[in-house]
Amino acid sequence: MDNQNNKSIPSQSGSVAAVIIFFILLFVFAKWGPAIPFSTITQTKGEPFVVEGTGKVYVTPDIAKVTVGITQSGSSLTSVQNAVNKSSQNLVNQLKNQGIAESDIKTTSYNIYPQYDYTSPTRQITGYEVSTNYEVTVRDFNKVNGVLGTATAAGANVVGNVSFDLSDNLKKQKTQEAMTSAVTEAKDKADELAKAAGITLGKVINVSETTNQPNIIPMNAELGVGGGVTPATTTPSVQSGQTEIDVTVSVSYDIR
Repeated sequence: MDNQNNKSIPSQSGSVAAVIIFFILLFVFAKWGPAIPFSTITQTKGEPFVVEGTGKVYVTPDIAKVTVGITQSGSSLTSVQNAVNKSSQNLVNQLKNQGIAESDIKTTSYNIYPQYDYTSPTRQITGYEVSTNYEVTVRDFNKVNGVLGTATAAGANVVGNVSFDLSDNLKKQKTQEAMTSAVTEAKDKADELAKAAGITLGKVINVSETTNQPNIIPMNAELGVGGGVTPATTTPSVQSGQTEIDVTVSVSYDIR
């Protein structure tokens, strides 16, 4: 019996030593050995499966916006105001004759600036400058140059900032197209990812969207105070170019 016990002791000691050596080697390898890359995709139970899609639409602006104004000065505030009001009424009437609807002629500012004699110790008022500005929406690009020429002929001495934009109806239509494209991309991406991951998609539980609205495209047509130049012969042909509408949607699915 003693001999059998003595034989088993070295065998057990060798097993323990082998285990100790294994863990020592494992520690050394984990600490100083090469890193082993792992790539995993996890989907926690109960969490929604979320994908994003982007839709882009390029669209040509269909309206132009022209800024025109009248600025006059004089010693009497009343006389200057009357002169500006008279010129403004003539300007509006002439724009209407060009086929511009009254609703497309918007007053954007009306300002009165006292003018001072800064050489006087009491800084006395020597006169007044009165200015009024309008934003004119032109829905036919062929009329842009005519509007500029009519404005200056009618007394506008500040003309500038021709810009291009989308009408509400066109903007709504093109945004809807971009949104539909974004949703289609998100659904296709969800189907492909689910198939690759071996999961089954349930119903859509949430949809959110972010829209990048197009920026107004400016074109410098500044004539300045006392311009008097006929834009019909100096302004280049109108080229509105294209603008982009981006819509990004996030679609959340339930996992079966």
